[in-house]
Amino acid sequence: ATDSGNLVTKQLIECVNFSAIKHRNQRRKDPDSTPYINHPIGVAHILMKEGGVTDVQVLQAALLHDTVEDTETTFDEIEELFGAEVRSIVAEVTDDKSLPKMERKRLQVVNAPKKSKQAKLVKLADKLYNLRDLERATPEGWTAERVTEYFRWAAQVVEGLRGTNQTLEYELDKLFLARGILPET
Repeated sequence: ATDSGNLVTKQLIECVNFSAIKHRNQRRKDPDSTPYINHPIGVAHILMKEGGVTDVQVLQAALLHDTVEDTETTFDEIEELFGAEVRSIVAEVTDDKSLPKMERKRLQVVNAPKKSKQAKLVKLADKLYNLRDLERATPEGWTAERVTEYFRWAAQVVEGLRGTNQTLEYELDKLFLARGILPET
């Protein structure tokens, strides 16, 4: 293997390990209480396998995308360990938890078009993972109406991310169309 290949492998494994430690006690809200770490790994996997993304910093940001929002991780910690570029992407996809939930959701829609291409890639893969997860199993305590509302809101966010990755957008559109949600024209 090449030295650069070894470096990329090291960078990604360091990231997976960091994320696993940070999310170690968290579970998804599905009926199986899936370990939370499956989510950031799945988002990175979607980017690589389906989106054809090979940019190591985007993949690292995908692995770390919920650490600041959902754990005690700081942006400074991410920068110190993974660099300023990864920090920047993670910051772009992190909601401000001090704001009410509906305001955070509104801001995701409003701010989606203003994100960098790297952040848009992470957002697309994150939405794709979450929507597929909702198709697979309804989270504990969610009604069918809440699932439908989530799909409608996700479609609004995705509108602002379009023109970033045709394959990921196509996969999202298949999920939206299956629920009768048509892209805005």
